[in-house]
Amino acid sequence: MLTPAQNYVSAIKAYSDVASGKPLGGQKAQDAANGGEFAELVQSALKEAVKIGERSENLTISGINDRADISKVVSAVAEAELTLQTVVTVRDKVLEAYREIIRMPM
Repeated sequence: MLTPAQNYVSAIKAYSDVASGKPLGGQKAQDAANGGEFAELVQSALKEAVKIGERSENLTISGINDRADISKVVSAVAEAELTLQTVVTVRDKVLEAYREIIRMPM
């Protein structure tokens, strides 16, 4: 397993290799494996956020039809709102990090 410092060094090297026109070399398989783990993590988190939103919608519809307890509806909506705020915050941080990487001198 790579340390955070090694990950940064690998990322910087990959960016400089691509910028200079070199193809990605021997680390390609290892980076793909690590990227795959990260991609799976993000994908599972987004799927969970969608499930929370859908559950909130279903409970809200049930609440409108007087088939759900209002406290459960309020809790589900609050959870969905918090989840959405978290997703937006993470998205903003990822974009901010990307912009910082783009601004780095080569």
